[in-house]
Amino acid sequence: MANSASGMAVLDECKLKFQELKAKRNYRFIVFKIENYEVMVEKLGSPEETYENFTSSLPANECRYAVFDFDFTTNENCQKSKIFFIAWAPDTSKVREKMVYASSKDRFKRELDGIQVELQATDPSEMSFDIIKARAI
Repeated sequence: MANSASGMAVLDECKLKFQELKAKRNYRFIVFKIENYEVMVEKLGSPEETYENFTSSLPANECRYAVFDFDFTTNENCQKSKIFFIAWAPDTSKVREKMVYASSKDRFKRELDGIQVELQATDPSEMSFDIIKARAI
């Protein structure tokens, strides 16, 4: 199904893998990329992988979308989880690529029902573990 505003199609695999992350917790994270006017799954992170594994999966000079299932303990000692949507658009990526990802983001995010926190980052410091933790609580 193409996005009329940006011409992007979202492959069914994106929605299916996201549902598996959300419902079955089969993955810790999913990295998505746009290729040939389609949003597709680029990498699936196993449940054992860490936040560092996730951040190292994002290319330094290219945009990506990602979801990360963040487990944490509240101040009341309750185990919780929040699903983050991260729009990764490094300053060093091409202007056209940034425009394509920016214009398609909201449409793609609507396809992923269950996102709890959104974060946009242009360099790794904007999505450090401390920032993720602070946004989750």
